[in-house]
Amino acid sequence: MSSNEWKPDSWRNKHAAQDVAYPDREHLSKVLSKIRTLPPLVTPSEIERLRHQLSLVQRNEAFLLHAGDCAESFDACTHENISAKIGLILSFSLILIWGARLPIVRIGRIAGQYAKPRSSPTEKIGDGEVPSFRGDNVNGLDPNDRTPNPERLLSAYFHSTTTLNHIRALLTSNFASLNHPRSWSLSHVRSPALRAEFERISEGLGDALGFTRRIGFWQESTPYEKGGGRGALGEVDFYTSHEGLMLEYEEALTRKFPLPESLRSPSSTSTSRSPSPSSRSRTRSGPNVPEAYYNTSAHFLWIGDRTRQLDGAHVEYFRGIRNPIGIKVGPSMKDEELVRLLDIVNPDKESGRVTLITRYGAGKIENVLAGHIAAVQKSGHPVIWICDPMHGNTLTSSSGLKTRNFGTIISELTSCIRIHSENDSRLGGVSLEFTGEFNDEGFSVTECLGGSMELSEEQLGLRYQSFCDPRLNFEQSLDVAFLISNHFKKERLGERSDSLYAQLGGKATSK
Repeated sequence: MSSNEWKPDSWRNKHAAQDVAYPDREHLSKVLSKIRTLPPLVTPSEIERLRHQLSLVQRNEAFLLHAGDCAESFDACTHENISAKIGLILSFSLILIWGARLPIVRIGRIAGQYAKPRSSPTEKIGDGEVPSFRGDNVNGLDPNDRTPNPERLLSAYFHSTTTLNHIRALLTSNFASLNHPRSWSLSHVRSPALRAEFERISEGLGDALGFTRRIGFWQESTPYEKGGGRGALGEVDFYTSHEGLMLEYEEALTRKFPLPESLRSPSSTSTSRSPSPSSRSRTRSGPNVPEAYYNTSAHFLWIGDRTRQLDGAHVEYFRGIRNPIGIKVGPSMKDEELVRLLDIVNPDKESGRVTLITRYGAGKIENVLAGHIAAVQKSGHPVIWICDPMHGNTLTSSSGLKTRNFGTIISELTSCIRIHSENDSRLGGVSLEFTGEFNDEGFSVTECLGGSMELSEEQLGLRYQSFCDPRLNFEQSLDVAFLISNHFKKERLGERSDSLYAQLGGKATSK
């Protein structure tokens, strides 16, 4: 096989970091054969729509919100949990739209984010040592259920299908309607300031909608439930994503499809360039009908900071799929290494193809980000820069629980916005781990310190529910949304934009 030839299984000739050792390979082969026959979860047209919208983000004509769980669990696949996640993402994006006056591209870490990379193949539990928990699609959280089981891949497919089906049902049944944003779980918010601010936005939105109705710009249509259309105010685009960690699973869901008709024109920017790696593997299903490989497990997939080796299996796999992709960029990434990676996964420098998700840590971003920006600018690669202020800022509390300090999260986000501005660049979005989940008593999770609710270390154990990384809860998430929204509002109006710290009145920095 030549160096440029690509097939869905060409990654098998490379070393796969974070690989899972299945003791029964024959069983794995049977499960993967079954998955290859199952319908795709997403379609090429949806993927291409996302690529187009990401190209708008790249041109600063939209803002990207990438958010959801650190790792999903099969048990959390319920109507209540899925609705809460979508409600929080909608609430967050509405707040951003109100301040920035930009469309929001919504990508959820949902419907497939079941695997988790680990720094060690084993972990200590009690007095013993067992294989590390790798996520519900590999093994069980119970220490006695740590043998990798291929059947879990099949379960992951069906849980992803169920989740995606419910998301689509929600978004086509008026759940996302701008006519009643208060229904997106605001009843659980206990902060008077947050509730008042969201109510102010809701009232302003209601006034604007009422005005457009009054002047006849927007007419009430037949209700959707009675056969009418949803209309622009009742629907949103929503896309799914996960880390492309389990390459055997991803390969099984990689399918060759004809390019959507709108992209087949010789003048199309997607086909007029010299062939990309995925283009070279296209065949013709009919006269003049080019095909491409799409990963149909999600609209958007990303390469993790632990699996981005230039000569590794994950980079080899990602270079050939047509989906837009993300790349986690940590402090150990060298400037020249980043450019070489972009050369591999996007040799034709296609718009909307690559999103760089920076995750340095508040204490390291000042020494790394500016160099990365300059290297990419010099290379001419078109990228979207988004900030992940979560993964570089994890710590262990005095009680032994993994946590993150809200102030440190805001510190990295603040620095990221400023450094981009100082280097003739612009932050295009955020990547957050948050949850809209509540317990039976209506209380949010307690996993991250600080925020407007001033969560302390002593309170972490009250409702600590994550089996992976600590997540922002509903109120802390809205804190972030208002801070970003207010920053862009001041920028839009030409006003002086105080730091995000100052907007919180110093609470962000409290330890």
